[in-house]
Order: sequence, then structure tokens, then C-alpha cells
Amino acid sequence: MNQATLFESLLEELSGKLELLPDKPEETPESTLRALWLLASGKPVSVESAKAVELPELDRQQMENLRQHIRQRLDGTPLAHISGRQAFMGMELLAGPEALIPRKETELLAASAIDILLQQTGDALKVIDVCTGAGNVALAIAHAVQKARVFASDLSAEAVQLARRNTALHDLSERVSLYTGDLLDPFRHLDIEGKVDMITCNPPYISSAKVPAMASEISEHEPEMAFNGGVFGINLMRKLIAEAPDFIRGSGHLVFEVGLGQGPAMEKQISKLPAYESVQTIADADGNARVVVARVC
Repeated sequence: MNQATLFESLLEELSGKLELLPDKPEETPESTLRALWLLASGKPVSVESAKAVELPELDRQQMENLRQHIRQRLDGTPLAHISGRQAFMGMELLAGPEALIPRKETELLAASAIDILLQQTGDALKVIDVCTGAGNVALAIAHAVQKARVFASDLSAEAVQLARRNTALHDLSERVSLYTGDLLDPFRHLDIEGKVDMITCNPPYISSAKVPAMASEISEHEPEMAFNGGVFGINLMRKLIAEAPDFIRGSGHLVFEVGLGQGPAMEKQISKLPAYESVQTIADADGNARVVVARVC
């Protein structure tokens, strides 16, 4: 079987059998096949990057590797776990079961934070990113805002190790420091309370009651602590809202992602707290409030 015929045959198989999740719009049968083809050839890249890379000829063993990768994907293993790569804000990141796979929707959080930071004056900015996971938001900020010094944390030691590998991959270790611990606790010994320009967070926000109904591709392969937000899905957000003003300087910002329908409730809760002078939500392309931006007095 020649390469073109093989590609068309496998594409037909994926088109008929592959289950795709709405929160990964970059994954299609063709982009998936391209990413797995490149992986089989020994060139792992993210599914997003695979769209622009010319596919090489595969030898017999590489063809068998490709078929094995396709079986894994059809069995429900996330594509990013098979390839070990995921793109975020134009950056190629390492991905794995240690942390939530960075989603396209979270780029709104990173872009919103970057927009605010780029408007700030001064020679240096301090940013804290909690629930950092693979480090995607922290690294996107450090990459785009050259004067930002980023402190990032996650409760999972495994996630922090993955974030460290991503930090080293992008040569950002001098400006991004990673810590293991609960929310802001790891930073209380660093003498940065009241001196931080921004705190960012992509918290777990799925309510516990909805977790059993989640797609198995998520619930069986990604860490539950990264998406289970408790009874109403807002447990961690409430704690963050209460603690963030301890660290953020006057006129600094708290910027965090919320699930569908949670934005107005968080906006209302923050507006009642005297530590904050203003709060607003930022909507995605579908008009859903997905990011909350609160300014500290």
C-alpha cells in the first residue's frame, strides 16, 4: 500500500470511529492522523503544529507504530498523551497525565492577563499563577511579557514537575519559579505579599455532581483534582477571591477562568468584598462569560 492510499484509508477509519470533544476544536480526524503520522516517524508535535508540517514517508515499522497509535486514540487515550505535545498560545508544550491538558478556551484567560500586563508601567512586574498545571498560562505570560517575573504553584507535585520541564524547554527558568502547594500558601515566605501585580488561575470548576457524566477521555485520563471543583464547582474560587488581596498591590488584578454560567455569580460575590474596587467578566466568541477580572483597591 502506498503512502497516499494508507493515509486515505486511515483517515476514513478515523472519520467513522473517532469521538471528538468540543473543548478541543483543533482536533479533527485529519489533524489527528497527521499528528500520529509524525509521531510514528519520530517527530512528535502538537496536533495544531501537525497541520503545517509535511508528512514524511514511513517505513514498515513506522506504519505499524502508526496503527498502534491510532488504536490507542480510538480506545480513548487523549491525543496529547499519545504525542506528548500540546500547543498553547503558539507555544509547543509537553503534555501528559500529570496535569490537565491545556485547552484552547484557556487562551482567553492568558490573552486577557497579557493584555492587562502589557499596559502596565515600570521596569518589572510580579505575577502569580496558581493551579498552574502544565505551566501553560505562566509560560505564556512570561513569553509575551518580557518584564514579568512569574511565580507558579500547583497542589500536585507531578504537575509541577511537568511545568518545570516545559519551563526548561522554553528557556524561561530564570523568570518562572515553580512551587508545590495549595494556592497561595507556597508564596507566603517569599516576601511578596502586597507586591504582586497580578494573580492568574485556571481553577477546577466542574461541580462534583457532573463529574461522573464527563467524557471518559477526561475522567479516566486527566487528574480529577484539576477539574473537580466541589459541590457547586466554585470551592477553590471562593478561597482564591478571599486570599488574593493579601498578595496583590493596590490597583493590581486577579484574573481567573470560570465555567459556563459561573461568571455572573463570581462577579456578584467579588463586588460585595471591600478589598476589590471593580470587577468585570470577559466573554468568549460565543458570548459566554469565561474570564473574571477583578481590580484590588
